Amino acid sequence: MKKPSEEIVRFLQNQGFVVVSTIDKKGYPHNSCKGILEIDKEGRVYLLDLYRGNTYANLKRDPRISITAVDEHKFKGYCLKGKAEIVAGENLDSEMIKAWETRLTARITQRLLKNLREEKGHPRHPEALLPKPEYMIVMKVDEVINLAPSI
Repeated sequence: MKKPSEEIVRFLQNQGFVVVSTIDKKGYPHNSCKGILEIDKEGRVYLLDLYRGNTYANLKRDPRISITAVDEHKFKGYCLKGKAEIVAGENLDSEMIKAWETRLTARITQRLLKNLREEKGHPRHPEALLPKPEYMIVMKVDEVINLAPSI
């Protein structure tokens, strides 16, 4: 397992979401957006999934996963590759649920503030309608790729 540097951990934690890629049953990439819940001291990445859909089915069949995040403004990004473990919803620890609720509250607050400033965005607050997480993805990172071009 490869531990991402502190700089990469901070970068990932500051993203609103990351793109999670898995392999579907035909061998093609499947991408979905997920929020990072936590990255522990050993470098494991924790993501909560709200639906038991394609990502879940793909990881049950093939645990290979990648997480990609970019900041277009800073011209910076990273891709983490590794293997995923699935933790069933009923086995989620209360600290993880609390961390998810804290992140969700922060997202709703940011959307409200932007709406008050009359910035363009979604007219409703879709985060408030999200269901409770179905399961958690725990990723063990094997490789970290810096996506920034060498200029």
